[in-house]
Amino acid sequence: MTRLDIAGLAVDLAGVPVLRDVDLTVEPGCLLGLVGPNGSGKSTLLRTIYKSVRPLAGTVLIDGDDVRGLSTRAAAQRTGAVLQDAAGPGGLTVAETVALGRNPHHGLLTRESMSDRDAIDDARRTHRHDTVRGPSGHLARALAQRPRLLVTDEVTNHLDIRARFEMLELVRGLGVTTVAVLHELDLAARCCDRIVVLDAGRVAAAGPVLDALTPEVLHDVFGVHASADRHDDGVIRIRYDAKPLAARGD
Repeated sequence: MTRLDIAGLAVDLAGVPVLRDVDLTVEPGCLLGLVGPNGSGKSTLLRTIYKSVRPLAGTVLIDGDDVRGLSTRAAAQRTGAVLQDAAGPGGLTVAETVALGRNPHHGLLTRESMSDRDAIDDARRTHRHDTVRGPSGHLARALAQRPRLLVTDEVTNHLDIRARFEMLELVRGLGVTTVAVLHELDLAARCCDRIVVLDAGRVAAAGPVLDALTPEVLHDVFGVHASADRHDDGVIRIRYDAKPLAARGD
């Protein structure tokens, strides 16, 4: 399994600082939840991991190899990305769309191999619908890459409650090292092994769920009075106070 190490990461977009001094480690096989308010830099961090954005400073290492030193093709072979509201080519069947995930493994004249067909068949088992629209279709295409690292950006958005749980259970069951941007703290607390909280482009907290989502972090970063607790059934849940909103400046 793959390990991800990020050290001293800084990113500017159009001259505006977006990430500063970001350090984090994702152990092999871990499902890391990346949370934070809107505009905290979560999506930019993902884009830097899969080499869509070049950092101003710092390193992104996948199993010790700096992503900046990899070719675009080599980076795509290692990292599969499932992006929010990603649009794929129109008019393709499920099989054709999932097969696009094998492109990073092909040369200009390479023909589909038995290994390609096996990867496509395995990935299609994760897709439960007849169309390629929606998060599960994009996940299947990413898994056809046979990635060593998976990054997902709010793939539970626009899904109903059951589908959200199914999606995260599916991702967790893959056994692939994963960094998942999640909008809902309750889902992140319930499903992730570890949490990183971003705030204004910096890491505000990191660690196991209960260590990262403390009442102080929930207050200072998210502006709510709440706490994370492990219940008797083993599930971590967020409990909000009767008056959940924190007063500004308190």
